Amino acid sequence: MRAGPLAALIVVAAVLGGGAALGIGKGAGWFDQKSRTVVVNANTASAPAALPANARSSVAPVPGKGFDPERIFQLRSPGVVTIFAYFGDPGSQATEISQGSGFVISPKGYVLTNSHVITNAGEGADVKPAEHLYVEFADGDRAEAKIVGWDLYDDVGLIRLVSDEHRLTPVPLGNSAAARVGEPVAAIGSPLGNENSLAVGVVSAIHRSIDALTVQTYKVVDAIQTDAPITHGNSGGPLFDARGRVIGINAQIRSANGTGNDTGVGFAIPINAAKRSVAQLLAKGRVAYAYVGIETDDLTPSLARALHYSVDRGALVVNVKAGSPGARAGLRGGNSEVNVLGIQNLVSGGDVITAINGTPVDGADDVVRIVSNLDPKDVAVFTVARGGGQRKVAVTLGERQLPTG
Repeated sequence: MRAGPLAALIVVAAVLGGGAALGIGKGAGWFDQKSRTVVVNANTASAPAALPANARSSVAPVPGKGFDPERIFQLRSPGVVTIFAYFGDPGSQATEISQGSGFVISPKGYVLTNSHVITNAGEGADVKPAEHLYVEFADGDRAEAKIVGWDLYDDVGLIRLVSDEHRLTPVPLGNSAAARVGEPVAAIGSPLGNENSLAVGVVSAIHRSIDALTVQTYKVVDAIQTDAPITHGNSGGPLFDARGRVIGINAQIRSANGTGNDTGVGFAIPINAAKRSVAQLLAKGRVAYAYVGIETDDLTPSLARALHYSVDRGALVVNVKAGSPGARAGLRGGNSEVNVLGIQNLVSGGDVITAINGTPVDGADDVVRIVSNLDPKDVAVFTVARGGGQRKVAVTLGERQLPTG
């Protein structure tokens, strides 16, 4: 987490956090640039993106069947680093210095962290990268690094060491889709500047939708919630499973009083989302997310009965942005606001998405999960319930654009 000026926000990053955006979703980040919702590179059950050979390692999981934090720390802490980002000349007193965490993912010197650790994302201005980066290893040695790229939507930053003079100890990446509530986890990072610190706990929840800080109008879908204590300075560090594999990037703390202190709830970006970001950054220098241009809400059996829909579950389309891929394909949004079952101002009357490319959709987040695995210009076939029947709508996906101004 970056110990910068964002600490006062109601949702504070463990130096801040963000999420990956796609192009559809509850609240609808893909709906338009000022939409109340978001879209994030989701933690899906499908196979995670394959990283290029130069960005991955062959490190084996920690042996054994139990949870041994001491063993995890012994084997993995050499691969966890503290990152110092200088926004300006290191010799100037006016230069802002941010501190976060990161972890080495390959022998080629690639280090994974959060985008808010290496940029000023979330501070309300145009996003600017740090001008100078230094990585400090567990043994206190420092090395210079350069930014490879970043993804504001899922709050992923990728940097690379300038030289190969320091011996590297990469950490293995796991599969965040396999994370289960109650499983033990270990976080290693530099909370409040205390380098090489270990915290342990469990996965408290999965598939969380949380406010994104790197792109203020978006949410992070499928974040991993943990009770492992993390605080400012942990941001960008790894969340390990019992086998010492990274399942998430520690990114956020949410507190009732908005201080973001260690009494809050911690969240990590799913590593599967980060893998997708890294693969695209290395292949194209940027990350692209598919865009549909719709806003959806969950349709549950009780709502379906109250609103007289012909299906029990799905993603209720409440709005379609004019001129968007969804609008051009003929998807229909709602036409009336209703107050039902304690839900205020629910927009009814629109299509209900029940499947995309044959994969069932039970709610708004499922739309995000499926679209996150698609690319701009792909054609996605939406199965929708409309007027008592079902039909298929082919949508040629666009590309999501960052808000301007």
